[in-house]
Amino acid sequence: MIPYDPSNSVPADARQDVNVDTPATLQLDSDQRSTIDIQSVQRWRKAGILVGGLLLVGCTTLVAPLPVLEHPVEQLGLIAILVCIVGRAWCSLYIGGRKKQEIVSAGPYSVSRNPLYVFSFIGAFGIGAQSGSFSIGLIFAFACWVVFRIVVGREERFLTDAFGSQYQNYRERTPRFLPKPSLWRDEAEVLVRPVFFVRTVCDGFFFLLAVPLFGALEQLQRLGGFGAVVPLP
Repeated sequence: MIPYDPSNSVPADARQDVNVDTPATLQLDSDQRSTIDIQSVQRWRKAGILVGGLLLVGCTTLVAPLPVLEHPVEQLGLIAILVCIVGRAWCSLYIGGRKKQEIVSAGPYSVSRNPLYVFSFIGAFGIGAQSGSFSIGLIFAFACWVVFRIVVGREERFLTDAFGSQYQNYRERTPRFLPKPSLWRDEAEVLVRPVFFVRTVCDGFFFLLAVPLFGALEQLQRLGGFGAVVPLP
């Protein structure tokens, strides 16, 4: 899951416009923070992912992957899930514990405004790929993008309200999702809160549940005597 501090009114992927002469974080006074209820956005996002995910998993029982591609695609999906877990943990080193009074714009946040979400897209592909179908993996990734695209639209309005032109300038020069490596900027030191790092890693391991889940669905197909009706590569 994407980590948020419920007491914080600024979303986890918040940042500011930066250059070589500006600090990588922006300190905010308490009266400068947005009054928008971010918790409602988080609840909507989780509900959307849960409902959409269950529907997609159910639909995969109707899909028959090509036998020659099934195992390679599953292995590719497992690699994608591991990349997701490591990537999200990496992002948490920069954002974890710094959300209450700062806007992080260093490291992965310097090349993408929402790097946590980007790694979630990769993880979503990995989940779908456990069906043995590359196409299903892409469908899962696209569905995840749709949910987060809506959420990000709301978050960006909150950030603009909270930080004004500083966030708007950053928004104009930094991609929303697809990283732009030429914008890379890092800090000499990063304050790490272990509890946030561990929590993010543990959340990431939920992606690995796709491996036994799809294995169980495959066994149910065989034991139940019902076969897939839609062949997909």
